[in-house]
Amino acid sequence: MPEALSALNQSVLTPTTDTTTEARILVIDDEAGIRESLEVLLTLEGYRVEVAIDGVEGMRLLEQRTYELVLLDLALPGQTGLELLPQIHERYPELPVVMITAYGTVDNVVEAVRAGAENFVQKPWDNEKLLADIRSAIARHKAEAENVQLKRALKQRYNFHNIIGKSEIMLRIFDLVSQVAPSRSTVLIQGESGTGKELIAKALHASSTRRDKPFVPVNTGSLPSDLLESNLFGHVKGAFTSAIATKKGLFEYANGGTLFLDEIGNMGMDTQAKILRVLQDRRFTPLGGNQEMQVDVRIVAATNVDLHQAVREGKFRDDLFYRLNVISIDLPPLRSRREDIPLLANRFLEHFSKENDLEPRKLTSDAMRALVDYDWPGNVRELENIIERGVVLSSTPVVGSGLLPGHITGRSFQDALLEHNPSASLFDILEDIERRIIIEKLERCNGNQTDAAEQFHIPLSTLNQKIKRLNIEIRKRSRD
Repeated sequence: MPEALSALNQSVLTPTTDTTTEARILVIDDEAGIRESLEVLLTLEGYRVEVAIDGVEGMRLLEQRTYELVLLDLALPGQTGLELLPQIHERYPELPVVMITAYGTVDNVVEAVRAGAENFVQKPWDNEKLLADIRSAIARHKAEAENVQLKRALKQRYNFHNIIGKSEIMLRIFDLVSQVAPSRSTVLIQGESGTGKELIAKALHASSTRRDKPFVPVNTGSLPSDLLESNLFGHVKGAFTSAIATKKGLFEYANGGTLFLDEIGNMGMDTQAKILRVLQDRRFTPLGGNQEMQVDVRIVAATNVDLHQAVREGKFRDDLFYRLNVISIDLPPLRSRREDIPLLANRFLEHFSKENDLEPRKLTSDAMRALVDYDWPGNVRELENIIERGVVLSSTPVVGSGLLPGHITGRSFQDALLEHNPSASLFDILEDIERRIIIEKLERCNGNQTDAAEQFHIPLSTLNQKIKRLNIEIRKRSRD
């Protein structure tokens, strides 16, 4: 204790008026004099102090309440401080721990730091230095915790059910989706191809009371009217030549949940009339049947067609339009929210790096500028494909503008290659060109190697050999 009291008497201590030091500190030390001197020192500084004589008592106190810092003696009886330190960090990884010992050696310092110690203080300590170290450790970890919370909040704010955006218009859409989702109202989502209309529909479903029920998407513009009606309403056995069994329709499958009607602007007039009736009465009759079925289905529709114009041209029923357009969500094209492009690009970089088991990729500043300046006629889907292409083609963690297509950067393909790797051999350049050409052809053929081989006028076996040699991964495009 004399050693500790001499440390305490190094300066005249007065209670602090700084309200920021109301943190709780746990002292774990087997020497009563050390515990007493630290308790007096820290209490006068404004901290709330609790003490423990060994690791068992220390862990019990840690389980009971929250602390901002632990002062841990290295030479504890039974379990040493170095043995206790990893346990503390495993259970409380954000809690800073400062080691204190009278037997400090270089090996002890290195071992403590490796085990996760915030700092290392040797007895007898200097009061001002110890207090400064404690203030610094608490402030640093508080800032880190606040930064984690901020990042989490920003991620939640700018990542709404996998929809990325921080632009004012997207934040307003997030708020609108949150407000509309709990209702039963029909929603019409309008926007260009590739803007993420199905993601908005999924967000509406996920934020609603129907989230535990089915979300059933159907592309109404890709099927002939008779086949679409069979899919939507089902049919009974014998309803038509190939109806060899009774089949449930998507309305029935979606009962209690959400039915997403994509590309509704391309739906035939006869089917439009039947959809209108379901919206009005919540009833439908399967094809070939004579018994009505009642369903509780929320309709979310989407289109990239100007339905106002379609109504004027007689291609879309005005009564169905008004039934669908109870709540309208207009998704902006990507060129109208350029501040979201870096967020989206970085998210796609992270995703495709992980998907391809690659070291995380980053865009160079000139590549990011090119992406922000481009008008993106294909919107978010086009950006996603471009980033995937850059990740797959990159041989280093950096994705430069040389890995972007020439129509985005405004440079020729050959210039981009040479700029990307000016010291590359002719063989490497030719192989890189061949690889990119095959990837682009496969993208246009939606991953169909047979079609790509026919367009290249080469045997399929030759193309497959090149795909294997150049380590090209086959992918199919996903729809909006």
